[in-house]
Amino acid sequence: MKRKPQNINVADWEAVESPPLSGELLSRMRPVREIHSDRPNRVARPFHIDDKVLISIGFAPEVLDYFKATGPDWQSHMETALREWITTHPLPSRETR
Repeated sequence: MKRKPQNINVADWEAVESPPLSGELLSRMRPVREIHSDRPNRVARPFHIDDKVLISIGFAPEVLDYFKATGPDWQSHMETALREWITTHPLPSRETR
């Protein structure tokens, strides 16, 4: 028997009817990746507005084409590249500016 998650109240938990899966139904089940092969194998972490600042910025088409060619997670790849650039190109200290 499954344990009730803490964030679900007892009435809702008990209202759900989950009959056992029959052997026939189980034999027809397929992994999602077989049915939706066009989707990535992993699910991205949920986007939290506190984690990111939404802006509008323009890039040269060849820059966008490059990163989009890296796959469905191209925006994260672009952020990783920018973070790497920041670590190799530190800003001068405020005293020397």
